Amino acid sequence: MCRDIVFAERCSIWIVDKRTKKLWTKVADGIDAIEIDLKTGIVGNAIAQNKSLIINDVQKDIRFHSQIDHDTGYVTKTMMVIPMENQHNEVMGAIQVINKKVEDYFSEQDLKYLTLAASYAAESLETILLMEEIDKTQKELINIMGVTGENRSKETGFHVKRVAEYSWLLAKLYGLSVKECETLRDVSPMHDIGKIGIKDAILNKPGRLTYEEMEIMKTHASLGYEILHTSELPLLKAASVVAGEHHERYDGTGYPHGISGDKIHIFGRITALADVFDALGSERVYKKAWEDSRIFALFEEEKGRHFDPILVDLFLENREKFFAIRDEFVDA
Repeated sequence: MCRDIVFAERCSIWIVDKRTKKLWTKVADGIDAIEIDLKTGIVGNAIAQNKSLIINDVQKDIRFHSQIDHDTGYVTKTMMVIPMENQHNEVMGAIQVINKKVEDYFSEQDLKYLTLAASYAAESLETILLMEEIDKTQKELINIMGVTGENRSKETGFHVKRVAEYSWLLAKLYGLSVKECETLRDVSPMHDIGKIGIKDAILNKPGRLTYEEMEIMKTHASLGYEILHTSELPLLKAASVVAGEHHERYDGTGYPHGISGDKIHIFGRITALADVFDALGSERVYKKAWEDSRIFALFEEEKGRHFDPILVDLFLENREKFFAIRDEFVDA
């Protein structure tokens, strides 16, 4: 819309990332996404000064960041930049239009039109950025809670990270949507959150658990579900499924509910395989790490019993990809 109302060739919406001190394009009409230093170029200057700019001979302007033209092969001749403010009067980005098509220059009337459009765009953009920040915060908290749960049981440092990446890869290989794959990666670190309700004496016992202790340990799946399922947040709802069902078995002999086959949510079936692969391949207080060949033999044996047979086949056919994840996140 901004491009069309002022008859420009291109339009970009730039966003300020305070944490990285970068400017990046939220929307870049006609070009791929770009990221530059916050104080770079004409856009950076307009944002720093919180001042609208009309530049009708861009190539002669010393503020012009010519590297972008060099990288894209595009020739910028004229430009107009309007900073966008949030409701607290903080500059959160800018709208930039390039190369007037009808005349050779942008006018003060163009500036008025674009300023009006920018004010509406800023309101919508602030809402979007706020929702993205909330979503990012949720994901960070989920990861922190997952790591906290694992630390109580003295799990290896990157266990939750590896399980998250294994789960994402399995979900992708299985054919889940991009959103579902990302959701599973975000929530799988919470699979053992229920362990916060298990006593340390049981959780970190160096030897084999007694029958009574094992029954107590098994309650962590139900505890995890109970902690999370009342939330109305979609991510925590998904996390409750993973926490509650990752110890169910494909043949119905798992816990806590003894459900089987496709009645077990695909998130639970995927996390079960990812968790066991990492747990068996890692040294714990009660065991040494297994060799890969022994793990794969178990997977073949447990196909259709403990694990979804389709997932086992996908894992074994793509084992090198899982090795690459393991190699990337090696425990110190």
